[in-house]
Amino acid sequence: PPSARVQKAVRNHLIDYGKRGAGAFMTWSAQRDRLRGKLATLIGAESADDIVLTQNTSRGLVDVALSLPWRAGDGVLLFDGEFPANVLPWLRAAEVFGLEVHYLPAELGREPEELTRRVEELARAHRLAVAAVSAVQFQTGLRMPLAALSQVLHAHGAKLVVDAVQAVGMVPLDVRREGIDLLSCGSHKWLMGIEGGGFVFATREAASELGRRNGTWFGGEDPLAFLFGGEGKLRYDKPMVRSIGKLATGNLSATAFVAMEASLDGLLQLGHAEVFAHVQKIHDAIEPRAVELGMRSLRTEQASGRSGILSFLPPAGMSAVHLHRRLGELGLALAVPDGCLRIAPHFWNAVDEADQVLLSLEHALGELR
Repeated sequence: PPSARVQKAVRNHLIDYGKRGAGAFMTWSAQRDRLRGKLATLIGAESADDIVLTQNTSRGLVDVALSLPWRAGDGVLLFDGEFPANVLPWLRAAEVFGLEVHYLPAELGREPEELTRRVEELARAHRLAVAAVSAVQFQTGLRMPLAALSQVLHAHGAKLVVDAVQAVGMVPLDVRREGIDLLSCGSHKWLMGIEGGGFVFATREAASELGRRNGTWFGGEDPLAFLFGGEGKLRYDKPMVRSIGKLATGNLSATAFVAMEASLDGLLQLGHAEVFAHVQKIHDAIEPRAVELGMRSLRTEQASGRSGILSFLPPAGMSAVHLHRRLGELGLALAVPDGCLRIAPHFWNAVDEADQVLLSLEHALGELR
């Protein structure tokens, strides 16, 4: 849910446009440049030039998948069990460019050594160009071993592309430490913004290799010069920038980026590590008793594989959908992706709210039994 801070920022933005109309454009254009710098800080990128703003995670992944310098026969590694946003763009790219698609189970992320061994085998047997993976699996909350993956991929000249929407804002993530080449993320989940805003990160090398297939006028050098710089500036042959800015589209939802910055300021102030540690305390308070009540926890035993998501399967013979519905009637805001009961607290949830979760869970399970 958008915080009071976010709601206030959005109102101020709309009020300013209401007063000044187009005169407010440059003010809020500068705000987006400022936001890119803060996003770079959040994920450990070198500078704002490594970030381009987009509409959502899916849009960013589609643009990346269609802009890479493919050769027919290149291999793409996908993970079975992934959210569709990081599978379907690569399947479309495979159709367009004649790529080979390979799958591994996402659950291999629980065994990093076995995962990297399997990726190594694939890379040796095929011309693997890209592996696309979510930083955190949407059903189970499993945090994937990105650094181990990137190491083996880079040894074979392949790139790591990450869907980070279930990580950024909750899980500490450093693109340089993890060896991530390209990353896409939306702002409406753990970043607590609103729908319609997202960003893409790319290393300088990865960005320089992207083609012009999805380029728009915003991706050229000095795109606004013809609007504000006098005559003779209108040209259609401007070179594209070499940074990830080449994927910039036309006008975006400025309000979504105002919301993103307002929320991001609070998260940066609190600190990623502190937020993550707090949420783990909530998970620790819920998980053992939920298991005693008959739920099957999908949380990994390895701390390095944990995230903001705590997921369970219901007792045998019980519908997760029915359990989710009853818990909703008791006041719990949960999700039920593909039959998993997903609990996703954030920094503003108190640890002792775990007591109410467990009381409601016990009550609902008793009723359904």
